[in-house]
Amino acid sequence: MTKNIVIAGAGPTGLWLAAELRLAGAEVTVLEQRTERDPHSKALTIHPRTIEVLASRGVEQPLLAEGIPIPQGHFAVLDDRLDFALLDTDFPITLALLQARTEELLEDHARDRGADIRRGHRVTGLTEHPGEVRVTVDGPDGGYTIAAAYVVGCDGTRSTVRAAAGIDFPGTSASVYGWLGDVVLTDPPSAGSYSRATADGLLLAVPLPGGLHRLVGHSPDDIRADRPGELTLDELRAKVTAIAGRDFGMHSPAWLSRFSNASRQATRYRRGRVLLAGDAAHMHMPAGGVGLNVGLQDAMNLGWKLGAVVRGEAPDDLLDTYHDERHPVGAELLEHTQAQTALMTAFSPDGRRLRSLLSTLIAEQPAFAKTLAERLSGLSVRYAGAHPLTGTRAPNLKFGDTTLFRLLHAGRPVLLDFRDEPGPAAPGAIVHHGRPLDDRPDWAALDTALIRPDGHVAEVTPSGEPDQHR
Repeated sequence: MTKNIVIAGAGPTGLWLAAELRLAGAEVTVLEQRTERDPHSKALTIHPRTIEVLASRGVEQPLLAEGIPIPQGHFAVLDDRLDFALLDTDFPITLALLQARTEELLEDHARDRGADIRRGHRVTGLTEHPGEVRVTVDGPDGGYTIAAAYVVGCDGTRSTVRAAAGIDFPGTSASVYGWLGDVVLTDPPSAGSYSRATADGLLLAVPLPGGLHRLVGHSPDDIRADRPGELTLDELRAKVTAIAGRDFGMHSPAWLSRFSNASRQATRYRRGRVLLAGDAAHMHMPAGGVGLNVGLQDAMNLGWKLGAVVRGEAPDDLLDTYHDERHPVGAELLEHTQAQTALMTAFSPDGRRLRSLLSTLIAEQPAFAKTLAERLSGLSVRYAGAHPLTGTRAPNLKFGDTTLFRLLHAGRPVLLDFRDEPGPAAPGAIVHHGRPLDDRPDWAALDTALIRPDGHVAEVTPSGEPDQHR
């Protein structure tokens, strides 16, 4: 049986998955129908949990060096922002970095790991056979078939892999359209991001690397089911001026586009030897800039599991837990982006009062604001577990000579042994002895903690209880 894994799509999700699978020792072929990387960047926000994911493989520095750090987030572009300083993370920021550059860095990382990335190769179909999947491909030199142990569709909302596997993609059609312009501003708003919401619409302006600003928003006439025509600079200027009272001297557009609130989710993230991740699994309004982040975290969850199965270290049914853990995360993604859409298009007097009330709660109720920030940032994701810590994402615990994220660089489980007299090693895991320097009572009450390769807590042994790893 072939050990090759085929990934359809060389966006951020597919590229990160390819690197993770190579780290696990699997053969990987990435098929991307575009011959060149898309210069237009739908996504530009990298949230705290995603930076942690990158840091747990030691590849965060190039993105931190190039991205514009923003110490706050927003929920539905309410006036009061979410202060990321409240978050328990080494990275209490979002990074503004164009998706095209993020993809370039992730592709370099995947190629350095040894992934075979083929541009101009379009997946046209697949059939499953005993022990393998045969993928039909239209390449620059004609059609061919490639055999794979597993196929992962990271090929976007119109996924060929999802359709070929017969996985349903139910949801809701567009009822709201938004507009987006990457432009040069001769008279930009004050440093950092800018937002304004009035009866005439909602506007968010974010600085981008390279001297551009992204202007994004909604107007009352955008609440419609039929797609408007192509966005022009004159229309963008008129909409921005109606909301902000000026156009900030916009000129030289690099990209003008529209987007909608159509929302869908695959009923299954796995069918046999076919799996889905990223936009192939979930489609939603880009509220809060979370889509790229959830896709990378899908790949982080799937990568170590698929690698372990292909290596023969885990049974095939481990892959069922990918759906079990990530499908609820996708459902929550749709829920909070749809809720934000309702608030972002609340242009009536009653709707604006609702926005004002929720904004006030963010300012006056730190616990409420922190909960929203944890959800937006991805830090709140928890998988099933009996102990309060199991299933949670582990923070970057500090030790005298290393940190947890550094221990995770190899992509293997990490057994943290906090006892004065360490126990035996755990098969397949990196073992670290010693207590963390952090002041964390919940972790101080443990003898051991087993951390999964994706940084979530697999098992813990409370102090004084029998050691599960003996």
